[in-house]
Amino acid sequence: MNCIDTPLTVGSLLTAWQWDAPAVVLTVLVGAGYGWAWFAAKRKGADLPGSGRAICFGVVGVGLWLYTGVGALGVYSDTLFWVRALQTLLLLYLVAFGLAAGMPLTVLRGALGETGRARMDRMLNSRLVTGLTFPLVPSAAILLTPWLLYFSPWYESVLRNGLIDATTRIALVCIGFLYFYSRLQADPVPRRYSQAVSLLITVIESLADGILGIVVWLGPILAAGYYAQVGRTWGPSQRMDQTAGAGILWLLGDVLGIPFALMLMRAWSDDERRKAAEVDAELDAVAAHTETAAIRDDSPESGARRSEVAPQTTGLWWESDPQLSQRFRRR
Repeated sequence: MNCIDTPLTVGSLLTAWQWDAPAVVLTVLVGAGYGWAWFAAKRKGADLPGSGRAICFGVVGVGLWLYTGVGALGVYSDTLFWVRALQTLLLLYLVAFGLAAGMPLTVLRGALGETGRARMDRMLNSRLVTGLTFPLVPSAAILLTPWLLYFSPWYESVLRNGLIDATTRIALVCIGFLYFYSRLQADPVPRRYSQAVSLLITVIESLADGILGIVVWLGPILAAGYYAQVGRTWGPSQRMDQTAGAGILWLLGDVLGIPFALMLMRAWSDDERRKAAEVDAELDAVAAHTETAAIRDDSPESGARRSEVAPQTTGLWWESDPQLSQRFRRR
């Protein structure tokens, strides 16, 4: 139990810090691993994503992940409900989105040799990964996780037990990463699905976030016993604290989904242009084949053969029609 006597202010968002070993160790390992893979792939001349994706991975993914643990969000997460709600949303959505947008699997694949790439490709095409990336699986996981967290003993256990807290935050990042990895499809995936499916799922998730926010807002105080034991003497009441958290779960959840929706729309547009180009190429190939065949058929030899087998007609159109030829044939 972490009781903070200093009120949370705008200034303390920058000045409040704590040591969080899990967040520090994990973010250092993830950031260092990505950096090593990036430079190794670059030395091998592999096709790497743009530097903007690397910055997104390092700042939005790794940097924000670190701040949620050692910064003010980590300091006050056990004291205020709305801070914990904000931390949960950032880890589940924004941090995971930043990591997936950085295309870490593409970078890692570029850093490996032929044997390593073959093993990685086999792993990505395994039944396990194929099943985990099926649209319903990560979507159900990211939708149900907040409900299970807040409306089960899990939430109070997170507040009271540091190990469960650290494990939960890691799980949130992993669930979110699986979701955005399978939906963005920027990295190699076992099977590509239409981005129209992802946009539909995004709309459904926005509705689910709104329902979650309403239930938290109108429902009973969550972990009331824990927050009473904290003995906080400053800031909002428990009800107002939870109401603010409900607003974050509802409104901020939709706001954080905007960049993701924009990327999906862009990916959908790119897919449609690529499919249109493929169709145009196929039509051009058919047209070229037909034109070649027509040129061959116009040769003198082909004309002589056609004249030998072509039926003799008088030039009247109905005599060539299979249905009218019998009715109007000459007597």
